[in-house]
Amino acid sequence: MQIDYPTLAKTLAALTEGVDDEIALMATMVCELHHADERFDWTGFYRVTAPEMLTIGPYQGGHGCLSIPFSRGVCGAAARTGKVQMVDDVDAFAGHIACASSTRSEIVLPVRDGAGRLIAVLDIDSDRPAAFSDADAEGLGGLIAATFARSSAA
Repeated sequence: MQIDYPTLAKTLAALTEGVDDEIALMATMVCELHHADERFDWTGFYRVTAPEMLTIGPYQGGHGCLSIPFSRGVCGAAARTGKVQMVDDVDAFAGHIACASSTRSEIVLPVRDGAGRLIAVLDIDSDRPAAFSDADAEGLGGLIAATFARSSAA
C-alpha cells in the first residue's frame, strides 16, 4: 500500500481544522503518515529547539536519535540547506547518523511555519533501499505547506 497524497491532504485538513499548535499538528501528521504507507518504517519530526540544533518529537516507530546538530546527518543537511534530502542508500551518505540499523533509505523535508521560519524537519526512514521518489517529495512537501502555513511561533 502506497500513500494517496490527495486523500491524506483532505484527511489532515479535516483533522486539524482550526488548530495552530505546532506540536499537535506534527503529532497528527506523523500518525497519519506512518500508517498510510508500508514503506514508512520510522516517521517523525526533529524540531528546531536551539540555534543549529534539532530535537526529536513527535514520532512513530522505534527510538530515534534524541538530538541532531545542523552539521550532522541527513536531517542536519535538510535543516542547514533548507532543501529536501532524498537518500536512496544511507550507507553511501557521508555523515549519515545510524539511529536504527534497519534503515536503508531516507527522505527529509524542511518544515516552515506561516512566517517562513524553519521550525523542524520531517524525517521518514524506510527499511527498503531507494524507497522514495520525487512524487513523495512533492506530495509530502504539499502536506507540510498546507498543514503548517497557519502555524507561527508567538
